[in-house]
Amino acid sequence: MNRRAVVTGASSGIGAATVRALRSRGWDVVGVARREERLAALVAETGASAVVCDLTDAEAVAALIAELEATGPVHALVQVAGGARGTDSVENSSVEDWQWMFDANVLATQRLVAGLLPLLRRAADEDGHADTVFVTSTAAQVAYAGGGGYNAAKAAEGMLVRVLRQELNGEPIRVVEVAPGMVHTEEFTLNRLGGDAVAAESVYAGVEAPLVAEDVADVIAYALQAPGHVNLDLITMRPVAQSAHHLLARGPLRVRLDD
Repeated sequence: MNRRAVVTGASSGIGAATVRALRSRGWDVVGVARREERLAALVAETGASAVVCDLTDAEAVAALIAELEATGPVHALVQVAGGARGTDSVENSSVEDWQWMFDANVLATQRLVAGLLPLLRRAADEDGHADTVFVTSTAAQVAYAGGGGYNAAKAAEGMLVRVLRQELNGEPIRVVEVAPGMVHTEEFTLNRLGGDAVAAESVYAGVEAPLVAEDVADVIAYALQAPGHVNLDLITMRPVAQSAHHLLARGPLRVRLDD
């Protein structure tokens, strides 16, 4: 029997790329997202299955858990869903945007963990181990002006992950955090900037080879397929052009040769 993973945020970006990466490695995958048409296209492309679910809705998450329990074991949760809204200062930012970011990044994660842990424990008991992978961000590690709400939400999610790892001590359930820096995806920055495509593309202008969704998906797949006793607690990944959260090279990367 193949191992089965639940991948959230599967309608685009890192989530969709993770579904593709795991399917190519022989996993059974359940993609979870709000947009039914996108999920249907991904199912047709990859042979995954899918469940339409808004993770900020407690009743929808309960229905998701019930459907997963009725359809087979769950060996892994890959929690990708989340996002950012706005780049205003703490003083001028929207409370509604902050509320959405906490709902989507923190409370949704807690709901999934609480609902899926019984299924993961069952799979671990039968198969030797189970896995959880959480995609946070380097925004969870480093504060920056205009990032207050997203910094706070991702830092809270990252702390949830670290607490969970301690609470599961002694059980064969891995808890992995993947924290990407700059990733050029089709929607993340576009959504954050309210749909302004020109402003969104300017974020990546001149950056040689920013990360793409497939890079993060490959790392997630590697973490899941590492030997069951190996836990990659925290994987921070950035493009070479981004030496630190605030230090980004624009223009070609080149070797500095002595004259």
